Amino acid sequence: MKQCAANRPIRASLIVSLVVCLICVDTLAQKKKPKPSPTKPKPPVEQPQSDLAKLRDQYVSTTKEYKASLERLLALYQNALKKAEEKRDQAQKLFADGLMSQREVEKTEGDVASARLKVTETQTQITGADTQIAQALVEVEGEKEIAKLGPMSRGSLIRTTSFIRYNGAGAWALAQAPKIETFFQQTFKRPLPIAVFGQGAIHNQWRLDHRNAMDISLNPDGAEGQALINFLQQNGIPFSAFRTAIPGVATGPHIHIGRPSHRY
Repeated sequence: MKQCAANRPIRASLIVSLVVCLICVDTLAQKKKPKPSPTKPKPPVEQPQSDLAKLRDQYVSTTKEYKASLERLLALYQNALKKAEEKRDQAQKLFADGLMSQREVEKTEGDVASARLKVTETQTQITGADTQIAQALVEVEGEKEIAKLGPMSRGSLIRTTSFIRYNGAGAWALAQAPKIETFFQQTFKRPLPIAVFGQGAIHNQWRLDHRNAMDISLNPDGAEGQALINFLQQNGIPFSAFRTAIPGVATGPHIHIGRPSHRY
């Protein structure tokens, strides 16, 4: 019994030592446990382009390609015109010397007129491509700003640095266009410069309802533009006059007569 009692302090000391060892091992294991690596922030997800932005970029690209092809065609037509004029000049000299008939000379003159018409038509197409895309782009950008201003009451007028919007005081239909054309013709002794009358190809491409509107190639800050704006307002005809342009594409100031062209 005395021997057992003597062994008790030894066993207790061993138990205490074992517990201390276990605690130390656990502590070391926790220290050696690798720390989780910090998670890297994910790169911001790019927002997809809107349908309208895609259509705009697509149309700009297509129009530039179309213009480039027209410019190549124009160079060919201008070269053909030059040759036709040289041939006509030669024919006129031969006619003066009695070596060519009047009929043959008239044919060369007809060839010159035909070649010149092709040059003029191609130049008009190039200008039209510039004008239509610029005007449509300006309207799309302008509508974004106008939408921020909220609904407009009948007969109200808004002026900003980039556009003027008059909501009209009466009914409007494209059939009223002759009245506007007559005013402009009588005032300035030249036709109203209509760029687009009703629905155009670009409006179909962008799904813009332009059926009851027309675009006039006039700067709203010029004398002619100011006169037209005053006439429209005096007659209660709605319009949007845009002062801005599209850098790198074309100038786009114009007057849109009619209600805004909403997407469909």
